[in-house]
Amino acid sequence: MKKIALNIDGKDAQAAEGDTILNAARENGIYIPTLCYHPRTKQAGKCRICVVEVKGLPDLQVSCSLQARDGMTVNTTSERIIETRKMIVELYLSSGRHNCISCEASGECELQDAAYHLGLEKSNFPVIPKDLPVDSSSPMIIKDMNKCIQCFRCVEGCNNVVVNEVLEMGFRGGDMTVVCDTNKPMGKSSCVICGECVQLCPTAALLEKKAAGKGRTWELKKVRTTCPYCGVGCQMHLHVKDNEIIKVTGVEDAAPNFGTLCIKGRFGYDFVHSPERLRSPLIKRDGEFVEASWEEALDFTAEKLLEIKKTHGTEAIVGIGCARTTNENNYIMMKFMRAAVGTNNVDHCART
Repeated sequence: MKKIALNIDGKDAQAAEGDTILNAARENGIYIPTLCYHPRTKQAGKCRICVVEVKGLPDLQVSCSLQARDGMTVNTTSERIIETRKMIVELYLSSGRHNCISCEASGECELQDAAYHLGLEKSNFPVIPKDLPVDSSSPMIIKDMNKCIQCFRCVEGCNNVVVNEVLEMGFRGGDMTVVCDTNKPMGKSSCVICGECVQLCPTAALLEKKAAGKGRTWELKKVRTTCPYCGVGCQMHLHVKDNEIIKVTGVEDAAPNFGTLCIKGRFGYDFVHSPERLRSPLIKRDGEFVEASWEEALDFTAEKLLEIKKTHGTEAIVGIGCARTTNENNYIMMKFMRAAVGTNNVDHCART
């Protein structure tokens, strides 16, 4: 990819041709706060916190939507820029209920990060708290529009990333808020509970219900793993406290999912801690399942397969692969059935 050269805050920098000033700055280790931009929702230009000065251009420019050009000179830290950002963040803090002390998103809230970066402890504008009812009708998501900053990221993610087209901005002016379908409770809407909106939300306006009250951000250990539900191989982070999975998020910068997860991958982790989960192989003896060692279970299975093959022939044996295992394991299962057992009766649970 062709590179261009520009100067950011007095430092020579390089960027990919066609990249924005915001991404060029980030690629070169320069922090520009933003609330509405996300790599998966692309250019936004709504929050205006990412403004910069560009030599030769009038007024302040929105860095998340302005394309970087060869030879550009950009300033991201002038007094005018800082004062503008402070004013915008203060306006956000004055509108809604941003109680950072008790907020579930404290420590991973992008509004909080911007305020901290700008040295703001409170808003100098009169605080106008919202008093909207919290929507807990969804089995997995808490929707609290008192904390919404109208960044549109959840709307963009729902409509243009996962294309479920459930969320939209409703009403006008100070009453503008995120609505589901025709302003239905989330639990009664057409929401498929993929949780894309939860991951994209920069504040605590959309939260995972099961994780509420289970632990603060700094108490959770983040463990990267692969989703066990199908063969796609989505990358995910387990957020763990005291050996318990508190929540799951998608890994933003990793293929194949780049942060996106389905309902099972994001919310279906309860089985890990289920008391009914099998901890050893079971063999049915006299009509009852009893625990056995792996050696016993494998020997028992081999004996039964040989017995069936001898009595009824190989056509009486069927092998079914699992979508939760790897392609390599399914290939080995298929090879075992065809080469060792001698049957082509092989199928896969994902096909249906």
